[in-house]
Amino acid sequence: MQRATSTTSTAADPMRAAPWMLILGLAVAGCDQPAPPSDKGTSAPSLPQGDCGAEKLQGLVGQPESVVRQMTLPQSARVIRPGQAITADFRPDRLNVEIGKDGRIGRIGCY
Repeated sequence: MQRATSTTSTAADPMRAAPWMLILGLAVAGCDQPAPPSDKGTSAPSLPQGDCGAEKLQGLVGQPESVVRQMTLPQSARVIRPGQAITADFRPDRLNVEIGKDGRIGRIGCY
C-alpha cells in the first residue's frame, strides 16, 4: 500500500500565500521615492498678506470693533467674531477682520 503524501505548500496553496504576497507588496511599495517638492509650496502661510488690502489696515489691530462698523469694506470681506463658524476655503483676495473676545480687532489678513 502506498501512503498519500501531502503536497500542500505555501507556493501551491493560494490561501497561505496571500498574506505573504500582501506583505511583500507593501514592502516594495514602501521603497518608492517621494515626489520632489513643488516650487509653489504645499501650504498657505497662516496669515498671508495678499491683494485684499490687509497690509493697509494693520494699524487697526487693537482698535474697537466699532471702527470696522464705520468702514466701507469690500463685499467679500468677513468680520469674524469669537466662536463664529466660517468656511475654510482659502481666498487670498478676501479681507478677514477677526474680532477678539475683548471686542477689539485681533487680526487682519487675506485668506
